[in-house]
Amino acid sequence: MNAAARREIFARLARANPTPATELKYRTVFELLVAVILSAQATDKSVNRATATLFKVANTPQAMVKLGVRGLKRYIKTIGLYNTKARNLVKTARLLIARHGGKVPRTREALEQLPGVGRKTANVILNTAFGHPTIAVDTHIFRLANRTGLAPGKTPRQVEEQLARRVPEPYRKDAHHWLILHGRYVCTARRPHCGRCILYDLCEFRDKAKYRDSRRLARRAAPRRALAGTRAQTPRAK
Repeated sequence: MNAAARREIFARLARANPTPATELKYRTVFELLVAVILSAQATDKSVNRATATLFKVANTPQAMVKLGVRGLKRYIKTIGLYNTKARNLVKTARLLIARHGGKVPRTREALEQLPGVGRKTANVILNTAFGHPTIAVDTHIFRLANRTGLAPGKTPRQVEEQLARRVPEPYRKDAHHWLILHGRYVCTARRPHCGRCILYDLCEFRDKAKYRDSRRLARRAAPRRALAGTRAQTPRAK
């Protein structure tokens, strides 16, 4: 895929959704960190259901430590790997208090020293909370980047590095959200909705013609903001 096609891809995504946002619900950077840690191998919807009650009792590092591992498990037991996630979240809260004055750090190095935080989670926090032009390559972005020819790679890190080089500078800050939403609702794993994809003519997917007639099913399945590009109602971190 050449540079002109890549630029046109992001120009179209930007026109369709000028202000993309995460679907995780949060009000502060700490709440975002908790939600992203919980979202590993879980859906955003399941995380939002759990945090809706959790954040009423523990939305600061101090409150999380006070709640403790056993108490935290009661709120997140519907999420996969909740035992490990509960331990990591309480450890992370303690480290934030001890090392960072109860604040979420703004550097990759400090973020990746927190239990339960790897490169992908750090990229989400750096981008969503602090506005860095990082891209967290999850399963949706990995699939989309390889399928379309936008940024092929054998590993998430390779795809991330390719995207860092190939995404035009004006689009880098929002590229993460555009790609994840497009991968989640349009360029899906089993039955990609090529029939209504705004990138159809630019996409290098060899089997795209096979899925071109998926328009009606896609419109029933996708939420309105994924189709129309309206802004997700998620508050900014403070």
